[in-house]
Amino acid sequence: MEESKFCSESLVVKTSIVFPTDTNTYGTLFGGKLMAYIDDTAAISAMRHARRGIVTASTDSVDFLYPIHEGNAVCLEAFVTYTGSSSMEVFVKVTAEDLISGERHLCALSFLTMVAIDEHGKPTKVPKVIPQTEEEKSLYESAKERAEARKKRKKETEELAKKYRSLG
Repeated sequence: MEESKFCSESLVVKTSIVFPTDTNTYGTLFGGKLMAYIDDTAAISAMRHARRGIVTASTDSVDFLYPIHEGNAVCLEAFVTYTGSSSMEVFVKVTAEDLISGERHLCALSFLTMVAIDEHGKPTKVPKVIPQTEEEKSLYESAKERAEARKKRKKETEELAKKYRSLG
């Protein structure tokens, strides 16, 4: 598969309202609920790019930059920023909007790695990605650094797993 696609072809925008059942005792969106939204949106973006089934290989840290309050709209924008052979880096930006005042805040940024799989559950090739906007180009150019950091973190996690596998 040698075809290429523009980042914009994988764009997914998801907007939801934050209800009382979505919040903690402080009236803000549960972190786990937001992480599920992030994974879901990234998965749709990756599938849109690859036109294949996908699995989540990793999620970089999610830093909660601003609280998302009950009654706010939470908007997630996701698109594929970089591709390997079968893997795709997906960028997700989360904003909250006070629907009464119209005030908006950037609440979280996240990068996820998704892997395309074939009908046998094996990794399969994905199209290359072509950045067009300044934001897309910046994310594309810095993707290799993030990939190296992920590889290092995965090795460290594997070493930790060996250590703790033998305990208890």
